[in-house]
Amino acid sequence: MSLISHLIQRQLKLPPPSTRDVVVHRNLRVPMPDGVELLADRWAPRHGGDGLPTALIRSPYGRSGLIGTGMARPLAERGYQVLIQSVRGGFGSGGVFDPMRQERSDGLATIDWVLTQPWFGEAMVLFGMSYLGHVQWAVADRLPPQVKALIPVVTESALTLEFLRADGMSLETPFGWGAMVGTQERPLALARQIIQGPRTAKALLTLPLSQADLAAIGERSQYIQDILVHDADSPRWHGFDQRDNVAKVTAPVSSIGGWYDIFLPGQLRDFQILRDAGRPARLTVGPWTHVDMTNTPFTEAIEFGLPLARGEQPPQRPPVRLYVMGENTWRDFASWPPAGYAPRRFHLQPSGGLADDPVESDPDHYRYDPVDPTPAAGGVRMSKDRGRVDNTALEARPDVLTYTTPVLDEDVEVIGEVSAEIWFRSSLAHADVFVRLCDVDPAGRSWNVCDGLVSLTDADETRRAVVGLWPTAHRFQRGHRIRVQVSSGAFPRFARNPGTGEPLATATTMISANQTVHHDPSRPSAIILPVRADH
Repeated sequence: MSLISHLIQRQLKLPPPSTRDVVVHRNLRVPMPDGVELLADRWAPRHGGDGLPTALIRSPYGRSGLIGTGMARPLAERGYQVLIQSVRGGFGSGGVFDPMRQERSDGLATIDWVLTQPWFGEAMVLFGMSYLGHVQWAVADRLPPQVKALIPVVTESALTLEFLRADGMSLETPFGWGAMVGTQERPLALARQIIQGPRTAKALLTLPLSQADLAAIGERSQYIQDILVHDADSPRWHGFDQRDNVAKVTAPVSSIGGWYDIFLPGQLRDFQILRDAGRPARLTVGPWTHVDMTNTPFTEAIEFGLPLARGEQPPQRPPVRLYVMGENTWRDFASWPPAGYAPRRFHLQPSGGLADDPVESDPDHYRYDPVDPTPAAGGVRMSKDRGRVDNTALEARPDVLTYTTPVLDEDVEVIGEVSAEIWFRSSLAHADVFVRLCDVDPAGRSWNVCDGLVSLTDADETRRAVVGLWPTAHRFQRGHRIRVQVSSGAFPRFARNPGTGEPLATATTMISANQTVHHDPSRPSAIILPVRADH
């Protein structure tokens, strides 16, 4: 175990631990009010563990392997005792797993149980990433005073709902998650996960999509069926959305996100809600995807959570710390979005130009074929092809339009919310508009910065499509160029638009569409970037 401890320390670039002699008390039974028992493991120093601050981690992914050793051990070696619990219906815990909807009542009951244990001291910190972060938001407005801090990482208070927007179904992530949790307790689960990715990717081409769960995992998944049928406004997701409770949270929150993370917009929204309500909160956003394992969460647990749990104040720092891509440095700010950045419109031009002002021009055209959909290339994904990638091959496709500035003669720094207004018309009433912002380096390679998609239901009439892109912090350096892509998809990240208006779950017919993008003074298509005012 000492070797594992050293490897974790090296991988996460953590300071040396106070001890490497950690003991695990396994399969503690935590009773819920309805009689169901949830299993938990307690990690603690072999000597002197009782009474230390407790880090509570609640997980749907089990308590061993990367979750236990990779998350609990480094904290138990550095000042905490750690209770890691399997949520209802998984890895030995009783009941039936119903994602997100049971975490409020079970989480509160678990905290109450911890407070009564003889090994509990006087303080608790909630910790975890993704689903393990959402369970913190599920209880955050009802916490007892013994909970001194929350550290939600790459997560948000309305988990999943961003994927299920009626005006833009993000398919790959919720489907892939449903396939993963549906198979993670099968024999040889680790080996299965290695082959599950390609099988799931192929299944996303299934028509109708309602049969895709059978193709991916060989059985029905109620969660997958539900995401295909119920959009974000459906009563099916009652209990998922904790946004209304965020302003009530009184414990200090250190929120950690990534520019290419699947939950970034919601995470930034939660931070703004906390700050607007006058709550103690700070934010850190790095150049990460959802699955990047960095030392930042553990550093925050040690430097932010642990002092608060001991009745001390953590080291002072500005509320917002952002990694500015392009410049490749960390910078501190007083707020999100930061002051001093003003919206600047970059207008689509004829012959693929991008400039400050619209000019008289004929529209551009392309054809979108859902049978050969425009592929996703990097970006906000959990697949191997994720994050920042070279978009050269994507931009060579005939179904992708590009608009590019001349070579920049000075840096252009963009930090904040990004959007686009595309004057668009399709030959079909149902069509999607996908917009991506890229940084073109001096060698001509195009690197994706952020993007977004909107689905239209009256696309056969010329209209202004408003597309919300992911927020970003990026400096386009002198000598580079700013590029905007316009297309009608990014599959499988977003579901294919069949063009027929049929429900995604049951659609079997795919129709190609002829798309038109206008960019003249009366229909001024543009991307709107928050540009630093002194640039």
